[in-house]
Amino acid sequence: MLKEMLLPMIGLALFATGAARASDCPAWSPTQAGQELGALHDRLDRWNHAYRVDGQSPVDDAVYDQAQKRLAQWSRCFPAQAPAPLAHLADAGGSTRSPVAQTGLAKLADAAALAAWMRERGNSDLWVQPKVDGVAVTLLYMDGQLRQATSRGDGIRGSDWLARARRIDAIPKHLPHAPARVVLQGEIYWRRPGHVQASDGGANARSAAAGALARDTLDADTAAQIGLFVWDWPSGPADMPARLAGLAAMGLADSVTYTRPAASLDDVRRQREQWYRGAMPFAADGTVVRQGRRPPANAWEAVPPDWAVAWKYPAASALAEVRAVVFTIGRSGRITPVLELVPVQLDDHRVQRVSVGSLQRWRQLDIRPGDQIELALAGLTIPRLQSVVWRTQQRAVVTPPDPQAYGRLSCWRAVPGCEQQFRARLLWLGGKQGLQMDGLGADTWQALIDAGLIHGLLDWMKLTPAQLATVPGFGSTRAAAVAQTFAEARDRPFARWLRALGVPVDSAAGASSDWTALSHRDADDWQSLDGIGAGRADQLVEFFSHPDIRALAARLQAAGVEGF
Repeated sequence: MLKEMLLPMIGLALFATGAARASDCPAWSPTQAGQELGALHDRLDRWNHAYRVDGQSPVDDAVYDQAQKRLAQWSRCFPAQAPAPLAHLADAGGSTRSPVAQTGLAKLADAAALAAWMRERGNSDLWVQPKVDGVAVTLLYMDGQLRQATSRGDGIRGSDWLARARRIDAIPKHLPHAPARVVLQGEIYWRRPGHVQASDGGANARSAAAGALARDTLDADTAAQIGLFVWDWPSGPADMPARLAGLAAMGLADSVTYTRPAASLDDVRRQREQWYRGAMPFAADGTVVRQGRRPPANAWEAVPPDWAVAWKYPAASALAEVRAVVFTIGRSGRITPVLELVPVQLDDHRVQRVSVGSLQRWRQLDIRPGDQIELALAGLTIPRLQSVVWRTQQRAVVTPPDPQAYGRLSCWRAVPGCEQQFRARLLWLGGKQGLQMDGLGADTWQALIDAGLIHGLLDWMKLTPAQLATVPGFGSTRAAAVAQTFAEARDRPFARWLRALGVPVDSAAGASSDWTALSHRDADDWQSLDGIGAGRADQLVEFFSHPDIRALAARLQAAGVEGF
């Protein structure tokens, strides 16, 4: 997955010309800048080693690419502290020299860049292929027999994969109707029948293939999960139609199936969309556009050529910087850490906040402002925290709320420290699961609190239109409408009032239609109801006996609310 980003020429991007804008630069001292740049440089170096030497992909392509851009930006901000360029291929070479250099591909940013590239080539003799998400291999056949299989390595030398290749049925051991010497380049991939990239993403397919090839031995079951897509025949005929015909004659039909002519950007777009949203036998992280004619193979170099480019699919992951860690407190007293982020684009979503999930997870991950995290989309719509990619070297102090101070029965009034949980109680009470006060959202409740009109959970019941009209932004018309909503809520059925107050289980409403009777039930009485165990019974007893709850019930009784 990192293969296109790990070529030697890319290291030069770290020191691209042009000064960084001050607004884009972190407010670091020279000492901190040196620490942060060094840490990121080391992290990228470890990722490179993992990919090239160990056959692993520690992070998604998009995250690696963004991390590399981050290092380039910081290096422009702090040139005196910038580390040496990454030696991407320093430890990547193997013992076997490839018969033809592995060139890799340059990635174009968007459709406009691809359109310009195509125009430069006259929009003629261009072909589009899926960018299969696997590991690159070069195969050498002599007199039709497989003689060499080489990993990408540094593009010139790689690992000897011949023994493994001979155990993979998808790699032909003999090529019928082949010339005396045939060199093929392609992608070894993990089979994913019916894979839909748009919904399934990468599904760790590349890592599965890389992991299988990294093993000392390749068992038959694992080998059967591996496929081969030949995307070029370097030693073949000069024009693409002749190469495809030759590959088909050699039994490599997938090369023909997934290589299509493209006379325009619209042709590429249509094919790209079909492969992105349609069922495929493999994961693919983009499309490749190639010129049919290209230089002879003996002129190829281990750098991205100008006759083939990649246009990747929307990023499934993104790198984001944490601006702040805030803690939300819900109606039940649950504390949820939320990360406020420097806004990032993830597919067609602009993401500025993401939940960590739980206080325990936040503590385990130890996320602080300045840390860099990986985001992904859960179900293609909801941003999800995947991992901490790297941590800032200077750790800010973050103090979470005390979990002992909050629970199911805390914060029935708007007192200091209870602001969030109390507001969450009001939202629940007025929401669709409670009294169904249409049109009353978080902003309305907050406005009433800020105006000093609500201090307790039921203070809204006594508010008049005249009082409501004094709230900034209300006016007489809105005040009358809100007052009418409050009046209608008073007449909701008893069962709905129980849910609005947060009784631990809905089945409590079926136990009785009278609050007094419910409040006198003991744990055994509650357990006699279907679906209520010992733990929930204890919660119910605690709820109905709590002084704040009893005070609310007394107020509802005085107001003549049904059941109280």
